[in-house]
Amino acid sequence: MPSPTFHKAGSAVPLGYFPWEAAGLRWLADAPGGAAVVEVLEVDDDHLELARLETVTPSAVAGEAFGARLAATHLAGAPFHGSPPAGWPGDGWLGPLADPHPLLLRPVATWGEFFADQRIRPLLEEGQRRGVYDAADRRLFEALADKAAGGDFDTGDAPSRLHGDLWSGNVMWTPGGVVLIDAAAHGGHREADLGMFTLFGAPHLERILAAYDEAAPLADGWRERLHLHQVHPLMLHACLFGGSYVEQSREAARAWV
Repeated sequence: MPSPTFHKAGSAVPLGYFPWEAAGLRWLADAPGGAAVVEVLEVDDDHLELARLETVTPSAVAGEAFGARLAATHLAGAPFHGSPPAGWPGDGWLGPLADPHPLLLRPVATWGEFFADQRIRPLLEEGQRRGVYDAADRRLFEALADKAAGGDFDTGDAPSRLHGDLWSGNVMWTPGGVVLIDAAAHGGHREADLGMFTLFGAPHLERILAAYDEAAPLADGWRERLHLHQVHPLMLHACLFGGSYVEQSREAARAWV
């Protein structure tokens, strides 16, 4: 009897979306000793066929193992900040399947330049186009982008192999441990994954972070910088959903300018 599978498809996705996601999942799975990743069984322009996962109640033991293995995924590295996953040439997407947002992936040498020009400024433009952000917001986010581009927040970390959309809904607790799904994988700062992971909370979060930091110690001030890395997902949520995310994105930016 064949193993059960999960069929992922969507009528609104742009051409290339599923091959992009598949490339990212496979790139993450190639990280030596890294976090487990859902197996890609088949990919075409209009769908992904994935191994179906059985879920269990999250445990602290599984969480600690995941923290250490996520560190190994990140340390597997990427050529540059902004590198697309191996096997994919170009930009990607981020956001819900019904409304995926373009995700710029243009390799650059420093994280600050990447954060400013490929994360903050594009979403500022999109937010103004959608009527979410006004002229005062432009001054705020441009000031943040200028500081980032100038290297104010760089830690010297080498580019990491990121999941790219690491909120708790993309972390599946299975009988064999945590398995990652729905990647938007690329090269970037490892604190970006941790910032996304802490933004909406997760089971056994502190145990996961402690195990991660023990396996691959983070630079001083990392807990504070997680809020900086949350500016981008908050801006994306503001563009997609409006509401309280608009003010949350402003507050997160104000803390760093």
